Amino acid sequence: MRATAAAAPGADACAAIWYRPLMNRKPPKVSATGSIRATARRAKKGAADASGKSGATKRPDAKADASREPSRKRREQQRSIDTRQTILNAALSEFAQVGFDAASIRNIAAITGLQHPLITYHYRTKDALWKAVAENAFAQIRRMWDEELPDQEGLSAIERLRAQYSAFLRFTIAYPDFHHFMLRESRPGNPRLPWLVETILLPTLERLLPQIRGAQQNGDLPPGNPTLIHYMLIGMTSVLSSLRDEIRLTAGVAVDDPKVVESYLGMIDQLVFRPKLPAATTRKAARPGPRGPRSRRRRLAANEGSA
Repeated sequence: MRATAAAAPGADACAAIWYRPLMNRKPPKVSATGSIRATARRAKKGAADASGKSGATKRPDAKADASREPSRKRREQQRSIDTRQTILNAALSEFAQVGFDAASIRNIAAITGLQHPLITYHYRTKDALWKAVAENAFAQIRRMWDEELPDQEGLSAIERLRAQYSAFLRFTIAYPDFHHFMLRESRPGNPRLPWLVETILLPTLERLLPQIRGAQQNGDLPPGNPTLIHYMLIGMTSVLSSLRDEIRLTAGVAVDDPKVVESYLGMIDQLVFRPKLPAATTRKAARPGPRGPRSRRRRLAANEGSA
């Protein structure tokens, strides 16, 4: 009890020593008006700082995000377009080389290096992929036609036909599997041929046949069934791609050489698309030579020499 009682005064003394500075400290003299003004200044400064921070960080970030969003979407869209085109190019080769029945989406995935589910994401079935290949090929041909003929008003029918069949030849050179793809689908009893005819081939003929008839009326193409003339021109302009290996082995000619392509187009020009000679030129060429004693002697001398 004594020990405890003796310790208590010591504890109070220590507490007094520790707390005496706090107890003796006087509060600063600040008037009520000054305190309000200081508080107002601090509030105003805090609001300004907050607005400054929000203007410096939040608004530019929001604008940057808004500007980046369309760019990101465009990149994604272009990536999707490139992926589909890669699939269609590989599928064209697959269908051309092994046919529809033997073609496999897994083989196409292996060719492209893409995952099988990614291909089926874009094209659910093999039939849907085959139709997409056919539509894509002819869409590219029509696009080349439109680029070759941006303004058709000043061109004759034979000039338009020349530009379109020349573009078709260049397309078959760029995609040599296209001809074999079409040949496989032209077999008798092919269940896909009616769809191909109704959806793609007839609309293509509707564009070309009026021009063929116009060239026939102008005397630039021979008379006859215009559809047969179309297929004659298809055969002439696709032979470089359909027989490329045979031509290379027999003639040593690389048909994808641009000089060879231009030379071959020149041959077609001479055979099919060359313009008519004017009537005056034709009469001048057919007019007999001069007559008279001197010209007769020349002819006799020429005949004797040949004899």
